[in-house]
Amino acid sequence: MGDIFQQITGAVIAIILALAGLVIYFWGTNWLLDRLLSSGSSSGNEITRRDNIRSQIRPWLFLFPALLFLTVYLVYPVVETFRLSFFDKNGVFIGFGNYVWAFGDSGFRQSIFNNILWLLIVPFFATAFGLVIAVLADRLWWGTIAKSLVFMPMAISFVGASVIWRFVYDYRAAGENQIGLLNAIVTGFGLPPQAWITLPLWNSVFLMVILIWIQTGFAMVILSAALRGVPEETLEAARIDGANGFRIFFDIMIPQIWGTIVVVWTTITIVVLKVFDIIFAMTNGQWDTEVLANLMFKWMFVNFDYGRGSTIAVIIMLSVLPIMVWNIRRANAEEGTR
Repeated sequence: MGDIFQQITGAVIAIILALAGLVIYFWGTNWLLDRLLSSGSSSGNEITRRDNIRSQIRPWLFLFPALLFLTVYLVYPVVETFRLSFFDKNGVFIGFGNYVWAFGDSGFRQSIFNNILWLLIVPFFATAFGLVIAVLADRLWWGTIAKSLVFMPMAISFVGASVIWRFVYDYRAAGENQIGLLNAIVTGFGLPPQAWITLPLWNSVFLMVILIWIQTGFAMVILSAALRGVPEETLEAARIDGANGFRIFFDIMIPQIWGTIVVVWTTITIVVLKVFDIIFAMTNGQWDTEVLANLMFKWMFVNFDYGRGSTIAVIIMLSVLPIMVWNIRRANAEEGTR
């Protein structure tokens, strides 16, 4: 209890000191700027010039802390990661040697294959389930409760979700009491229990189910908001013309919210490319479930080979970058058409 109190006290003190430091910084820099570029007894043109200089400098004073933190915690790590990817474990420059190793390594190729499977399955099913639930929940009087239940996994960390699903996939030898939900159902039908997360290929699918379970709530919320923007007049006109629910859904609703569907899909795709927690907590990459992020962690923090770990990190970043650029350009294009 004493340790917890000390941690809380330390956190509160750190917050107070940080806030005080920011107040002193903003007040002090603005005071210094006004003193250095004070108008004083200057002429009219000089006063105007100094006022313009102050107005140009002042925004940068407010931006400087954010730019500093971005540089230290984002720009510098990216540049350093690129640099390290050209060195071996002992710090010797080897050029593109790590990249040649990566694409020739069977473990790396297995990770690429698994990541492709994740990219094909998770974004599609999470977006599809989210869309279907968004449509159906709006037709139920208890739809708000249903949406809350579906969204609830978003409040759970990936590690927490993995712990929950470990109990679902838990395996005990035949004849023992099965505490795993899935094996309890299987044995209830008279079939032998299975060590689900050790089954080749299928184990990756079982891990994907966890992320689909989490991301479906995100997709549902975004797509539900988009569906509310579909004009009711269009839906009524379709019903009058005799269109059934399926035609309305596929021919009217989906085309009108297609832009939102793409945004949701690309957002989940970026999450999938960086997925690490679920694999680490469930299998730690065993039984051919390794993905790039987990492989990077092992090379960097288990084998302490920062060169190969950085190489995998660069490859992950380069994989995410085109999707992010495309997503940003699409968003800017939509903003320009409004």
